[in-house]
This record gives sequence, structure tokens and C-alpha cells, in this order.
Amino acid sequence: MGRGERVVPGLWRLRLPLPWPGVPHGNAWAIASGTGIVLVDTGMHGPGSLAQLERALDQVGLRLEDVRLLVVTHAHSDHWGQAAPIVDRAGCELWMHPDHAHATATAGDPAAALARRLEVGRQSGVPEAALAAYAERAKDIPSGIARVIAPDRDLLAGVELETDLGTWTVHETPGHAPSHVCLFQAQRRVLISGDHVLGRISLYFDYGYSPDPVGEFLASLDRVDALDARLALSGHGKPFVDVHGHIEANRARLSAAELRGIRGGRLLRIGRGACWTGAWGEGARLVVRAILLGHRPLEGVRVLAATAPPVRRLRRMLSRGADG
Repeated sequence: MGRGERVVPGLWRLRLPLPWPGVPHGNAWAIASGTGIVLVDTGMHGPGSLAQLERALDQVGLRLEDVRLLVVTHAHSDHWGQAAPIVDRAGCELWMHPDHAHATATAGDPAAALARRLEVGRQSGVPEAALAAYAERAKDIPSGIARVIAPDRDLLAGVELETDLGTWTVHETPGHAPSHVCLFQAQRRVLISGDHVLGRISLYFDYGYSPDPVGEFLASLDRVDALDARLALSGHGKPFVDVHGHIEANRARLSAAELRGIRGGRLLRIGRGACWTGAWGEGARLVVRAILLGHRPLEGVRVLAATAPPVRRLRRMLSRGADG
């Protein structure tokens, strides 16, 4: 069920349910702004999802019509899926990073997107049994997107959002997704981190839309670390402190010691603990998406992706010698 709670005066967490095993909810954030609020992220679209958002808002004395501006940290369905109905109801603008093709380009034709994903997975060596299992389940997985709408303004580095808590600045943080941004309130040292830095270390990279998503993720960690935030409001889970410690934990997960058993960017064992989707191509992405959605038959599968372009950063790591 949707649930709302105050974090600090003028800023509220809106916890919204998700249908994914292991990821039971996602967060939206409401920030007081004049006679209304700035809403950051939307939750996933599905039957009853807008009512869940309204329930969370009502618990903190707010209404959907109070939204004066909708800001999206990145174009994944659990963060922008309800953008269209929110804009329709509130009459507000939508701001989002312009590199959203990783989500919007296929949102209108899910059947074609699935066919492409299966074919790339097949060419990357994903076993036919795993492909068939994924395809069967994928037919019943909703897109989570109400409809695609164009943003009214591009969220680029340096863009500012004015609220009652002060000015929030936009910092581009690609890696998890090409469209990812974080918002930072410097005086209060509060970071809205989206899925870039989570309270529970969890790595996921959209592959195929930028040359080196893992390298971009690491550079984004450096960029956010330099902000010296003391409180992070992430896309999933509770707010957390020790932001620097969480950033270091992400770096450690990507260290050479964590890459045991991987050689030359060719063979990848995928499990729930590490999601290396950006490293070995769409075939790996296919399996990781399936695992994240709880499809147990695909756990532990080995994916041969010799034709996929390796990530430069991981190759450098591997050249320094990972055990395995």
C-alpha cells in the first residue's frame, strides 16, 4: 500500500508499491514549494497505482493537484511510469534528462522490443530454454508506463529547482541509466540520489545506449562524492546517512576482487548479488532483467557474449588480475 511520511519539515517520502520480488516498493519525494509541491519521481503505472500515490499524498496532507512541477531522476518505469496521468491531473510541467531513448524508444511497441531482446540474447549465446522461459513470462509483464510524454524541460547539469527548502541543483549521473540525474540541496547537504546510490548496494546498468556505462557510473560516483552530502534520499528504501561510505561500497563492489571467474569480457555468471548488465551486452541485460523480476529458472545461467563489446574500465580492472 502507498504510504507517506515526513522526512524533515517541508519534505516527504512517498513509498509506492512495486510488483517485483526483492524490490517491493519505490520512493517518490514531495518537496514544499510555495502553494504546492515539487514531486520527484512517480512510481510505476499499473492498475490502482495512481490511487496508491494519492493515498501516500493524503497521509501527509497533500493532493495530486498540489504538484506544481514533476521532476524525474531517470526514465525507468518505476520512476517515470505515471508521469502522463500526473501531468494530466496536476497540469504541471515534466522535467527529465534528454537521454531517455533507452526507455522511450521501445515503450510504444513492447512486442517488437521483446523480439529484439530475444534475438540479441540468442546471438549472445543465451540458452534457448532460458530464452523461452523469459519470453513466456514477459508476455504477462506490464510495461509499467502509462504513456510516453515529452519533457517540457531538459534536466541538465546546472539546472536549478526552487523550493521552500532552498535551491536544488541538477547533477548528471549516468551509468545506472543514460538519463540519470541526482538533485542536491547544498545548504542542507541533502541528496536525492534516485537509483545511483541506494541504501542497499545493488548494481544495474542499462547497456547499448552509451559507450561505457560502468565507467560512467564510476565517474558519477566521483561527481556525487565531491558534493559531500550527509543525507541521501534514494529511489528505494529508507533515507540514509554516511553517503560517502555507501559510495565507497559501490566502488568496492566493482573492484577487481569482485570479478572472480570473469575473463576477457566473454563469460559471465549472473546471480542476484551482482548485475553486470553494462559489461557484456544485451544478452546479459536480458538475463539480469529476468532475475530482477524474480524468474528463478534463470538464476546462475552462464551467458556467452563473446561478440559483445567489452567495457574499457572492466578490461583495465581484469588486466590487473582478478582471482577466479
